[in-house]
Amino acid sequence: MPNRLAQATSPYLLQHADNPVDWRPWESGAFEEARQRDVPVFLSVGYSACHWCHVMAHESFEDDDTAAYMNEHFVSVKVDREERPDVDAVYMEAVQAATGQGGWPMSVFMTPDGEPFYFGTYFPPESRHGMPSFRDVLEGVSRAWTERRDEVGEVAGKITKDLSSRSLAFGGDGVPGEQELAQALLGLTREYDATRGGFGGAPKFPPSMALEFLLRHHARTGAEGALQMAADTCEAMARGGIYDQLGGGFARYSVDRDWVVPHFEKMLYDNALLCRVYAHLWRATGSDLARRVALETADFMVRELRTAEGGFASALDADSDDGTGRHVEGAYYVWTPEQLTEVLGEEDARFAAQYFGVTEEGTFEEGASVLQLPQEAGVADAGRVASVRERLLAARDRRSRPGRDDKIVAAWNGLAIAALAETGAFFDRPDLVERATEAADLLVRLHMGEGARLSRTSKDGHAGANAGVLEDYADVAEGFLALAGVTGEGVWLEFAGFLLDIVLDQFVAEGGALYDTAHDAETLIRRPQDPTDNATPSGWTAAAGALLSYAAHTGSEAHRAAAEGALGVVKALGPRAPRFIGWGLATAEALLDGPREIAVVGPAGDVSDDGPARALHRTALLSPAPGAVVAFGAPDSAEFPLLKDRPLVNGGAAAYVCRHFTCDAPTTDPAELGRVLSR
Repeated sequence: MPNRLAQATSPYLLQHADNPVDWRPWESGAFEEARQRDVPVFLSVGYSACHWCHVMAHESFEDDDTAAYMNEHFVSVKVDREERPDVDAVYMEAVQAATGQGGWPMSVFMTPDGEPFYFGTYFPPESRHGMPSFRDVLEGVSRAWTERRDEVGEVAGKITKDLSSRSLAFGGDGVPGEQELAQALLGLTREYDATRGGFGGAPKFPPSMALEFLLRHHARTGAEGALQMAADTCEAMARGGIYDQLGGGFARYSVDRDWVVPHFEKMLYDNALLCRVYAHLWRATGSDLARRVALETADFMVRELRTAEGGFASALDADSDDGTGRHVEGAYYVWTPEQLTEVLGEEDARFAAQYFGVTEEGTFEEGASVLQLPQEAGVADAGRVASVRERLLAARDRRSRPGRDDKIVAAWNGLAIAALAETGAFFDRPDLVERATEAADLLVRLHMGEGARLSRTSKDGHAGANAGVLEDYADVAEGFLALAGVTGEGVWLEFAGFLLDIVLDQFVAEGGALYDTAHDAETLIRRPQDPTDNATPSGWTAAAGALLSYAAHTGSEAHRAAAEGALGVVKALGPRAPRFIGWGLATAEALLDGPREIAVVGPAGDVSDDGPARALHRTALLSPAPGAVVAFGAPDSAEFPLLKDRPLVNGGAAAYVCRHFTCDAPTTDPAELGRVLSR
């Protein structure tokens, strides 16, 4: 019999709908039941592409005896962290404070009032490596609840008080300036791995937001060291096993310092952010590698993650069937020399093994290797490489595919819209701009409700019940602003304005700080508030960036003041922890540069053709000026405020470059516009 997750829209929750555990979704009724039965709540948080979540589910939640004990002694609640990032953030903060570490699956035991008192992550079915078994934990918690209730209540109360009393000191007055950004660059330089690219040791995550800061810093200051760190890191990742050398797209992270062996799950947000980074690297350097990776990553998102409704699915799992009925991590992606020979024949297999770094010993497990592009492979016949790739990809397509998490997350689709719109514009791929527009249409139709309030997720054309959080409003606005600049359709600027007005109304705290949840959101034991980047830009700094861009488009003092207030945290944290506030640093670069406001006007027919106006528009989009905004249309068009009072020059197309609505003389020459924007 399915449990109470059977009606969920989350693929992760649906994976547990047939468990013998009587799971409930996060809802008030679960806590009321715990109160009536006088039992604690067991909260389990994970996500669809989480390998160890699947392991614990198979070992414990599918076990009848374990489930029977859970059903008798607890009310069990399942949460998809991607649907409820607020619940995840609050209780993860408690887990990390109590244990010094965190991760998923997250396991929390709490009172019927939601106050946590015992924590963990993955628990094995039998005790090992110093970890208690899950059954031991269940029995210990149940005994404590029954025999030492006062002590449990005291612990829960203290933890809750500590969490709720934490306040975020987000810095002094004012916005970050030259000094703070120079200190941030120095901090990144100290942590930079000059041998392998990237920052820090293993596991190594793609530093998307820090790379964006480095590219913008170079564009504004000409600092070659910043560009070199970005370019070398991008090349190292693109050559490594973290990048899918056959199908394009990036895995979540590398388990080693050399980018060789990935954790194989592929997330929409990583690929959207990295697609944009590589497109921006190409814009700065003209690198063929950056162009190839940007386009391959965009094509991966469209081919593998696009849903029937026109949005983009959240993730592909790390695991798949290895051909023997076992679900094994990486099975879809790795190769042995024998498998290469079977597909390619002996001669091409030897070539492929050398080219992709496939060894007899293997770089992964059981003699299998992750494909990479080792530096020592040297120059190869491009036609032969293409033939080998094509045949290997066709063979791989016959393997059992990893599962896909089909839910559409508003924030991550916003990131994908921005990436696809810009990549399509840079590389003359109108199909990518069309896919971005279709995803934006879906968000407006399905995710934007009454008063432009956002639903966090949807699936199969149905909006989920969970309210959007700050990152949803900020990242969707970012996507709409990028789409407006590329297409010249001012409706996307208007929609971004609706979302950012809600940010001002619902998410802003005193002194410029921002909350992750709206003022009218469900009350948890602590209102989540985090300015630091994780796998994606924090909602706080993403909002600062979108607010700044919108203010540049419209001249809105309220939006610019909110952006500057939010950037106070970057002044405080940027010099101390630059790896973890990269998007805020990138936004600060835009603030120091203006950002530039570029208005391109042309006669009505010229705007829609490949005439002079289009050439000026393309030059504007290719400007590396940090955070520059672009408006494109007919003179005095109501689509964009920047087009007002911008006449044609001698009856022809012209471009106006402004900062804070103070403009240089217009130009009709794309080359001159490029020179102006490169200053």
